[in-house]
Amino acid sequence: MKKILVINGPNLNMLGKREPEIYGSRSLDDINRDLKALGETMNTEVDFFQSNIEGEIVTAIHSVLDGYDGCIINAGAYTHYSVAIHDAIAAVEKKPFIEVHLSNVHTREDYRHKSMLSPVCKGVILGFGEKSYSLALKALCED
Repeated sequence: MKKILVINGPNLNMLGKREPEIYGSRSLDDINRDLKALGETMNTEVDFFQSNIEGEIVTAIHSVLDGYDGCIINAGAYTHYSVAIHDAIAAVEKKPFIEVHLSNVHTREDYRHKSMLSPVCKGVILGFGEKSYSLALKALCED
């Protein structure tokens, strides 16, 4: 059985309340519940972590090395400038990470076009709303 960690960064705990025209009307708990159910159909255990604090996200990334087969990460705004999160993913280089975003960041503000994480992730899935997470899980499970 595979074991995957899903890490969500700042403000993703506000899904369903925050800019539903961009991020949708479902909560992070709703998305996590669906992802856990999908994982069960693929014989995969899915765990979840969310924090608004960069250092806590770094620590969660480190836990992937010895506790998980891979990781899905939506680092929110930290995606665009966090060298610490970039370096943490690079330090866990033996495990695949998939960067996800609910929106297509390339159609939004210029500062969202650059990702610090993409160079150290196996892949990036964006712009499919909450389906971005299920696509990432399927990619990790097929690997």
